[in-house]
Amino acid sequence: MKKRILGKDLEVSAIGLGCMGMSFGYGPAGEKSEMIKVIRAAVEQGITFFDTAEVYGPYTNEELVGEALAPFKNDVVIATKFGFNIVDGRMSGVNSRPENIRKVAEESLKRLNIEVIDLFYQHRVDPNIPIEEVAGTVKDLIKEGKVKHFGLSEAGASTIRKAHAEQAVTALQSEYSLWTRQHEAEIIPTIEELGIGFVPFSPLGKGFLAGKIDETTKFAEGDIRNVLPRYTEEARVANKALLSVIERFAQEKEATNAQIAIAWILAQKPWIVPIPGTTKLHRLTENNGAINITFTGSELAELTAASEEVKVMGTRYTEAMEKSTGL
Repeated sequence: MKKRILGKDLEVSAIGLGCMGMSFGYGPAGEKSEMIKVIRAAVEQGITFFDTAEVYGPYTNEELVGEALAPFKNDVVIATKFGFNIVDGRMSGVNSRPENIRKVAEESLKRLNIEVIDLFYQHRVDPNIPIEEVAGTVKDLIKEGKVKHFGLSEAGASTIRKAHAEQAVTALQSEYSLWTRQHEAEIIPTIEELGIGFVPFSPLGKGFLAGKIDETTKFAEGDIRNVLPRYTEEARVANKALLSVIERFAQEKEATNAQIAIAWILAQKPWIVPIPGTTKLHRLTENNGAINITFTGSELAELTAASEEVKVMGTRYTEAMEKSTGL
C-alpha cells in the first residue's frame, strides 16, 4: 500500500478504513469477532489509517478498534473525534466546550487502549464555542502529550482558517465522492493553500457508487439509508445514470465500480486519503485495489466531465440531519 502525507508530517496509507459502519449507522452492529478480522486484515493489506469516534455506538466502535488494533497500535494511525453530547446512550447535540473535549480525550484513550490520540477531530462545528477556543484546547492536549494532531470535520473555510491560525490543522474530514462535490468550490482550495490534508468519508456514496444497490434493495432497520433523500426508490432509479458512467470506465480499466470511484478521489490531489468503510473482507480487498488504478490526464478529465453531466437526484442528508448528524 502506498503512503500519503496529511498536513506537514502525518504519514498514513493512501487509503484508510472507516470503521463506523461496523458498529453504527447501517443497521445492527457487526459480529465483533468478524469485525476484528476485517480490521486486522486491513493491517495485513497495508492499511495504517483507521477512523472511529466516540459517538459510533456510542463508544462501542472505539472499543472494537482498540481491541482489534492492540497488537499493532505502535504501527498504525488511529483517528477519533469529539464534539457531541451523549445522553442515555444517544447523540444529543454538539458540545465542544473545553471540559468536554478533555473528557472525551481521556475516555477515548482508555477505550482505544492507547497512550496518545494520533488525530483528534472536532466532529462537527459547535456554533456556541469559538473555534479558536476549541483549537486552543486541543493545542494544550498536544502539549500534554495526549494528542498528536488536530483535525476538523465538515467545517467551512472561515472556520478552518481561524482554527489553523490557533493550532495547525492536519486534516479536514468531510464527505466527498463522484456525487458529493460541493467542497471543490471553496474548501479544497482553502486547505490546499494552508497545507491541510483531506480525508473524504463516504467515498462510495454510502455504498451506492459501488453499483450493488438498486431500487429493489431493502435496508435493515436502523440503517440511515432508509431516510436519506438520495436513497428513495425514485432517486435510486434516477441515479443509475451515474453508475452507468462509472461502469463504462470500470470496464475499460478491468476494475470494479468501487475501485473507479475511489481511484477518482485519489487522483484529485496527492494529499487526499479516502476512508471507505466495509464489514466484509472481500470488499476490503476490492476497495484497497483502487490504489492500482491510474488515469491519464484525458481519462480523468473525461470521467469528471461525464459524471458532472448527470444530475444527481436527492440531497445527501435531510435538512435536519445536515445540522446535527455525526455520520
